[in-house]
Amino acid sequence: MEISPALLPPPVLLIDLYQLTMAYGYWKEGLDTREALFHLFFRRNPFQGGFAVAAGLEAVVRFLTNFRFQENDLQYLATLPNSQGSPLFPNSFLDYLATVRFTGDVDAVPEGNVVFPFEPLLRVRAPLIQAQLLESSLLNLINFSTLITTKAARMRLAAGNDVILEFGLRRAQGIDGALTASRSSYIGGCDATSNVLAGKIWGIPTKGTHAHSWVMAFDSEEAAFAAYARHMPSDCVLLVDTFNTIEGVKKAIEVGKQLRANGYDLEGVRLDSGDLAYLSIKSRQLLDDAGFAQTKIVASNELDESLISELKRQGACIDVWGIGTHLVTGMHQSALDGVYKLSGLRNKTGEWEYKLKLSEQMIKISNPGILQVRRYFAHGEAIADVIYDEGHGIKEPCHLVDPLDLTKHKILSGAEGFRDLLEPIFHSGRCVYELPTLQQIRATVQRQLACFAVGVKRFINPHQYVVGIEKQLSDLKVALIRTARVTANDLRDIM
Repeated sequence: MEISPALLPPPVLLIDLYQLTMAYGYWKEGLDTREALFHLFFRRNPFQGGFAVAAGLEAVVRFLTNFRFQENDLQYLATLPNSQGSPLFPNSFLDYLATVRFTGDVDAVPEGNVVFPFEPLLRVRAPLIQAQLLESSLLNLINFSTLITTKAARMRLAAGNDVILEFGLRRAQGIDGALTASRSSYIGGCDATSNVLAGKIWGIPTKGTHAHSWVMAFDSEEAAFAAYARHMPSDCVLLVDTFNTIEGVKKAIEVGKQLRANGYDLEGVRLDSGDLAYLSIKSRQLLDDAGFAQTKIVASNELDESLISELKRQGACIDVWGIGTHLVTGMHQSALDGVYKLSGLRNKTGEWEYKLKLSEQMIKISNPGILQVRRYFAHGEAIADVIYDEGHGIKEPCHLVDPLDLTKHKILSGAEGFRDLLEPIFHSGRCVYELPTLQQIRATVQRQLACFAVGVKRFINPHQYVVGIEKQLSDLKVALIRTARVTANDLRDIM
């Protein structure tokens, strides 16, 4: 059976070189088997919005399940030189890499869940060398999927119950980017894709019309429309703006009459340029007056969630939105700023030593500990998330501290229930998680979004959903910051 490249696990060498040099150093220092904790999270909501939607976990599962250095990988690494021209890695280290498999634990937020800055999307607990080698691959697999799924969810919020088609293949960033974008767009809220390979791989519904070149290949627009209707009578959507949109609609109506005479109907007309509000309203009038009230109006042309919202505000008569570039490239937000930080390391006696990354910027100081996220609810609505250390738990009532301003505190009251977001995915190197279907993930996104206040989902100046650090964890973080700064100052004096 043929296996699509999109379903193959990412190659183990999809890593940055510094992970290998660090791995070599850990091995030489005898730190390679020391148990470590890493967390993957992002620092800012994408698109200046109020939320993100977690995605990419299915690819992570495939990657970790098949994580191993193949013989040809090691042969390539043996050819890498250092600055003196000698082998960068000795054969003994490459022999060691040949034995490395993922044997750790992974807990993660399942795909389709709404998430916020600083909340871990993945928690990796594994021997230090394994956890370090995963860094870039995990970030690559999670960051882009989460970015595009979030963008699609915003499109869905803007379009309401209208149909959304993902038309981005030609503008996507490479083959893998196109496929990942099609999958992410579908689970985020799009109804279908033009990408046939994505349809084959994941069972995503495929939709399409025709290009301007079809019309231009004939002697007249009438002839082009008539020919398309003859060959695609049950799926006839005509692109009407090649020469003059309104005249194109009139010609499409005449073809629609011919379709009806043959037992079919005109499924839709597509507008791809011009004033979409005015043209859609005028087209709707022409179609309705001619008895084609059921014919859909499809709009494309550099659409995004803001433009969709504005067109709907202006009363545009658009039933189907074809969205390409702005969706599959994450336009205006080239990447999710996901990071992967060490938060704990076993010492020689087997006890956890919690770690944090210090910075002059509060937003860049990482959280220590074995982190989990608890979401609280009241009246069926999510009211607050708290990041806490599983080693300390949560004292009730829950006391939250603002991650960016440790002077801001909140005692959580009125909660009627909660759930922890990170779920077991791998235990001792074995996958213990049953992957949901794309349809199940897609339904999760909409179910999750329905749990949040409207203000959180606004596109402009969204309401800031409450995310806090549990007080005990915050106190520990402050203590570690003070210790780290004292140590740094002592070293500076020595130097």
